[in-house]
Amino acid sequence: MLKRKEFILGAAAGLTLAAAATAGGVISWPGAHAEPQAVNRISPVPANGDSFTPPPGAPNSFANIFDQVAPAVVQIDVTVKVDQPQGGVFQIPGLPFQFVPPQGRGGQGEDVEPQTTQGAGSGFFISQDGFIVTNNHVVADATEIKVKMSDGRELPARLIGRDPGTDLAVIKVEGDDFKYVSFEETAEPRVGDWVIAVGNPFGLGGTATAGIVSAKARDIDPTGYNEYIQIDAAINRGNSGGPTFDIHGRVIGVNSAIYSPTGSSVGIGFAIPAEVAKSVTSRLMQGQTIERGYVGVAIQNLPDGAAEALGLPASIKGAYVGEVTADGPAERAGVQVGDVVIQVNGRDIDGSSELRRMVAATDVGQTVRFTVFRDGRRQEIAIRAVKRPSDEELDSSTREGGPSATPGATANSTVEGMKVASLTPAVRQRYGLPTDVEGVVVVETVPGSKAAQLGIPAGAVIQRANNQVVNSPADLERAITAARGAGRPGVLLMVRTPNGATSVVLELPKN
Repeated sequence: MLKRKEFILGAAAGLTLAAAATAGGVISWPGAHAEPQAVNRISPVPANGDSFTPPPGAPNSFANIFDQVAPAVVQIDVTVKVDQPQGGVFQIPGLPFQFVPPQGRGGQGEDVEPQTTQGAGSGFFISQDGFIVTNNHVVADATEIKVKMSDGRELPARLIGRDPGTDLAVIKVEGDDFKYVSFEETAEPRVGDWVIAVGNPFGLGGTATAGIVSAKARDIDPTGYNEYIQIDAAINRGNSGGPTFDIHGRVIGVNSAIYSPTGSSVGIGFAIPAEVAKSVTSRLMQGQTIERGYVGVAIQNLPDGAAEALGLPASIKGAYVGEVTADGPAERAGVQVGDVVIQVNGRDIDGSSELRRMVAATDVGQTVRFTVFRDGRRQEIAIRAVKRPSDEELDSSTREGGPSATPGATANSTVEGMKVASLTPAVRQRYGLPTDVEGVVVVETVPGSKAAQLGIPAGAVIQRANNQVVNSPADLERAITAARGAGRPGVLLMVRTPNGATSVVLELPKN
């Protein structure tokens, strides 16, 4: 059985892919099919003293930097097929609303031709012979790709490779005399350093915006493998895939997303770091497929109070194992639901994102070592990593069978401010719960209770309490009674909601 994700984590509201809206990266290797000449490589402006000390007059104007790098930045126009359900209404990727074609086009009962729509993004040359970096989400579903250069030329492009995990892609145009830029790997930008984004916002092309590095190592994408650079240079729809430069004209990131309640810039943008971008795109240029290690666990960060609820030191950091894929590498090695992973390969981890990236970086066939807390004791578990399945394989996989609910379990009991019921066929039908989901369903929460304050919704299924399997209201009551008897301030609940599984600490009132 395969699971959709290796971890479970809520995504930030308001996060928008810059698929039609970001700026991008740089790279310093020759093209795969031609030996580029140094004459077309855009050299960084010499730095004076500190790696990121602005050259004289830098804050006064970015004109020289823009003139230097603009020829390497391109506008990317794509044609994308759009699914059209029966009834003629169809969804354009990236937009939150649907469209109905004019009367006589795509109505019911007609021979409907495939619908297409246009999209736009940004990119930049990374070699003299026509390799271009952009975002995966700009070109992933494209049936046609065209590149418009700063001198007005329009060229057809073909997809070379893409990596959904980092949202990076490489395309290529024919030619051997293109201006190109390079990724900066040696000098790390600091929070507060100037940056310049160049790209194609709203299809305007050739647009430069400036700002600073606002933060580093942002973990905004629970399904990806990036720790983003946050910038406040304005990036909007159409900037996706374009480069972010430092004050010396070196590419430090590939812009990929913005945080915005409106879909337009509010000064919070995110760029894929140059180090990651170069590593991935260099392999894509060579025709390689990006492979990542996989062990088959669903993990999440320990919520506040979880360590104490499990009887662990309050200072413990790590990742909580919420699910283990049946017959997967982790299960075969002995990993269990409820384990708290505190180290990977002997290195302390802060949470689920770090664990996920370390597993992904493990070569297929190599061993990854988990240090876990289980029942209050440390254990070492060695797991042999396999190749991570594709997103399509993970999406299509389902669990079959599963234990049935405990016969004769008490229904509609009230436990710590929650009215809970066993998962009978009628209850499953009422809340749309599949047969493989086990636990007790929350029918409602008592107003003012701790459960109500946590926002546990009706229809949520409590599957574990302090790592004890819950199949009936009585199981839940026993776990809470045991936590009280041990003097613990709360109980850690593993809860399945319509938005995915999560864990919360239910505070226990003091007697």
